[in-house]
Amino acid sequence: MEQLELKLNQDKTIVMDARNGNFDFLGYTFGRIWFRKTGKCYMGASPSKKSVKRLKQKVKTILRPGEKGAWPDVRDRLNALLQGWSTYFCYGTTQIAYRAAERNVYDQVRRFLVSRHKVRSRGIHRFPSERVFGELGVLLPRPRKRAVRLVP
Repeated sequence: MEQLELKLNQDKTIVMDARNGNFDFLGYTFGRIWFRKTGKCYMGASPSKKSVKRLKQKVKTILRPGEKGAWPDVRDRLNALLQGWSTYFCYGTTQIAYRAAERNVYDQVRRFLVSRHKVRSRGIHRFPSERVFGELGVLLPRPRKRAVRLVP
């Protein structure tokens, strides 16, 4: 490292044993993860709680009550955010984080549409998840499956 003229920041640099504790790095939490079906643990990575919380805040910012833009423009900004987030966080154990993000996105979109359309109820029947993620065009925050091309 001296040849590259790089120095470690002593305040930020920590040596961790991932077998005994978890640590966050670049939006992921590395360490022991419990497999719920068998109760056994394994070493892995998952999106950190802080990253999921940050996504929820960004979704809330896009779908703020005073937003005056047309729905296709708002939807496109939301879809760009969700696609970028799910593309970055496609490594490791992601199911729990994706479920939390999906539920939050659905709730925020439903609240946004209820306030925009002046619906008196919570809007669950008028804006079910099938309509929000189908007809209205909001992307599910999940990784896209890559197409497999077989070469003859």
